[in-house]
Amino acid sequence: MKRVYQKATTRPVEGGWGIALDGKPMRTPGRNDLVLPSEALAAAIAAEWDAQHHEIHPATMPLTRLAATTIDRTAPQRERVIAETADYAGTDLVCYRIDHPPALAARQQAVWQPLLDWATLRYDAALAVTSGVIPTRQSAAALKAFAAAAAAQDNFRLTGLHALTACCGSLVIALALLEGRLDAEAAFAASQLDETFQLETWGEDSEAADRRRALAADIGSAARFIALLGT
Repeated sequence: MKRVYQKATTRPVEGGWGIALDGKPMRTPGRNDLVLPSEALAAAIAAEWDAQHHEIHPATMPLTRLAATTIDRTAPQRERVIAETADYAGTDLVCYRIDHPPALAARQQAVWQPLLDWATLRYDAALAVTSGVIPTRQSAAALKAFAAAAAAQDNFRLTGLHALTACCGSLVIALALLEGRLDAEAAFAASQLDETFQLETWGEDSEAADRRRALAADIGSAARFIALLGT
């Protein structure tokens, strides 16, 4: 798609902040008004549009994508997005450990266990840890508590949390980032702990490196999206 506008600007609108392209209000792909909860997020999205050149490349506008997803998908399907996010607690990455090699087992314990301990205290929800890949049944009380944590988020934060959970394979890691327990770099490192250990041993091919860079970028974008929402 070619760029046909000269300037993206922000302006206050009913319910928050909007963006205009040459004075024309921006809408989402679903034809909904793009109304944002903070001036900071609106400015960052406008900057994404101003940074486009002759052609518009949606892949370079992650904040725009997350905002549109909030309005077009999260808002009308809120209960479904909550359920999709909360479901990760049933098979959360940080609950699945290995016994061998001992060095990796020790790294999992050192990085993941403090996150589980934090989540237990923060949400009064203890997740069971197991060895191997066979699923372990989590308590109904714990699953309910994590579902409540997802449901407590407004639509914009829920979109960010959903994206982070999917990227990390872990609701615990995603919540830790959402609440400031981890930053984006640490969340990526925790979610990629096993993969990082393997590449340290066997090396990394270009395809895997590209995939990891893209994942780190997605986590970083979702973290920035949440941060720009303010308090």
